[in-house]
Amino acid sequence: MCSLPFRKDIGIDLGTASCLVYVKGKGIVLSEPSVVAVDLETDEIIAIGREAQMMIGRTPANIITVRPLRDGVISQYDRTLEMLQHFLRRACGPLLIPPRVVICVPSGITEVEERAVEDAVRNAGARAAYLIEEPVAAAIGAGIDISAPSGNMIVDIGGGTTDIAVISLDGVVVSESIKVAGDKFDEAIIRYVRQKYNILIGERTAESIKIRLGTVFKPTRLEQMDVKGRCLAQGLPKYVTLNNYEMLEALLGPITAIIDAICQVIERTPPELVADIINNGIVMTGGGSLLRGFDKLITDLTGIRTYVAKDAISCVAIGTGKALDHINILSEGSLNFTRSQKRNAR
Repeated sequence: MCSLPFRKDIGIDLGTASCLVYVKGKGIVLSEPSVVAVDLETDEIIAIGREAQMMIGRTPANIITVRPLRDGVISQYDRTLEMLQHFLRRACGPLLIPPRVVICVPSGITEVEERAVEDAVRNAGARAAYLIEEPVAAAIGAGIDISAPSGNMIVDIGGGTTDIAVISLDGVVVSESIKVAGDKFDEAIIRYVRQKYNILIGERTAESIKIRLGTVFKPTRLEQMDVKGRCLAQGLPKYVTLNNYEMLEALLGPITAIIDAICQVIERTPPELVADIINNGIVMTGGGSLLRGFDKLITDLTGIRTYVAKDAISCVAIGTGKALDHINILSEGSLNFTRSQKRNAR
């Protein structure tokens, strides 16, 4: 008798910074950086995921590391396809029947970008592809009852995009997606160090600084970190000591853009739902929500209690996994998961 599994349903959080795969009945089975390393001489991928991430800034001239997704959407189709195929093989192993896949996309995605994601998933080996908006998946993963007749506001800050949405009665009432998120935080730190200290640092160093010192609210105590970079004046290695107070200045630009987007969504929200949001609070998900004091800053500026969801980084992946329970009533390729639920319930 053949011992190969018969079929699996899979949820994928295909993010700019990382890819998480959820297998029904098992939970999250894979979490890898969305990075590939390419040999320019042969045009072949030589590493994917964490192995490729370790090569960033350390490769010879004939090898480059690329992130095939930018600002939450596919920027290099072929590389994304190969990366997806690799992750699906690792997560599922051999299957007699190709899996059905629910995959999340930013709420502001265009039809062309939507089609690219759908085609990539199918060509990577999926039998059927179903799309779900990131803020909806994040809300489901955070444990919010999106079917309730009550307004809930979700702020999902990923690597490439920040998705903000007000959800009620299984539908997105108001939403906004901006291309300001974790990547822009890293770029802001790189720019700050270059302008203030005349030192160039790499992406991985900037990410380390963000994780160690990143804060957007006045710190209660001083924290410092020694950083290595290249002096732009002399071209030689140089050390500098950064502190968490400097991060307030470094991250001001991207944080202001996110706060402005949140306020714009609140302004466009019907008054009855605003009252619900005041009662329920604003829920933050995604890796960017873990910046120290971000929830306090939003609470202070909006007057609405804000909190970070449990397991914030995995909320979107968990939400796509929970959506697998409704996969039989979804319309293939449907962008709005909640609309499919309503249509099929009638």
